[in-house]
Amino acid sequence: MTSERIYVGSYTNRAGGGKGIGVGSLDAMTLAVATDDPSFLTRSGDGRFLYATNELEAGRVSAFAIQEDGSLEFLNDQSTEGAHPCHLAIDPTGSFLLSANYSSGSVAIHPIAADGSLGDATQILQREGTGPNEERQEGPHAHQITFDPAGAYAFNVDLGSDSVYISKLTKEGRLEDVDRLAIHAGAGPRHIVFHPGGGAAYVINELDSTLTVCAYADGKLTVVQTLSTRPDDAEGESFPAEVLVSADGRFVYGSNRGDDTIAVFETGAEGVDAELIQTIGSGGTWPRHLAFSKDGTQLYAANERSDSIAVFAVDQSSGALTATGTPLSWPQPGCVLPV
Repeated sequence: MTSERIYVGSYTNRAGGGKGIGVGSLDAMTLAVATDDPSFLTRSGDGRFLYATNELEAGRVSAFAIQEDGSLEFLNDQSTEGAHPCHLAIDPTGSFLLSANYSSGSVAIHPIAADGSLGDATQILQREGTGPNEERQEGPHAHQITFDPAGAYAFNVDLGSDSVYISKLTKEGRLEDVDRLAIHAGAGPRHIVFHPGGGAAYVINELDSTLTVCAYADGKLTVVQTLSTRPDDAEGESFPAEVLVSADGRFVYGSNRGDDTIAVFETGAEGVDAELIQTIGSGGTWPRHLAFSKDGTQLYAANERSDSIAVFAVDQSSGALTATGTPLSWPQPGCVLPV
């Protein structure tokens, strides 16, 4: 069992929720700081600051200074001018924090000061569009904002309009769209991750339990393959959440909420195809987030509805997962951030 330090984002305003961001190891966790619904976390490149979404109807992003003992000192927060921000990322220069507002379907950009605090938004980019799922795709739902391995382009995954928007981030902190990938209708794309070689990307789709494999070059995504995240005999509904790729690019991992499993895919030459090779129980209920340990030998699964974080050993040859130890109890975990 790993003893590295991890931060855990969670939900606090639901029945049975916690109080904020947890810190520690899987042997012992404690409260790093109290804050409302810190559902997703990221850390600055120099390791000095941590940022969290506050997934509220009046959405916010919060900045914290990381203390030597792992506790967090609140610096400030800023409004995302949208509802329920659920994902964030720091741009490659470390100058801006970008966040995706799920319910309002918008992206907010805030400058990061030298002391780690956040300034007023430089842009609130409102998306448009719908999809065929009337209950879930009645409007835009920005679910992720991230960058390609080279840091040249930003990618905004929108579940509501079956879209991945590709943009350039200007020095002034504004996104300028350069392309849009249309995922098949009703897919509900949630997150994208890039092959470390830079020539492929993988989009996990929440509404139809599929993985879309894309070729990638210079800001252009091209769909190559779409396959299920579930075995052929799976029954009932399931809603994929997170997607990861191994450091060597040979394996892709996705979580299935409902089936409560983790799907393991083996990638082909240069990562532009994939095959489902394993599904394994997530060690709990509703695996919202997955993360690798820093050395890539273990995988964390944040099981939101069973208040637990499970750990799996990663076979470096086959990519297969094996459950290890006893899951850690933590209320409604939404994100695991190894540091």
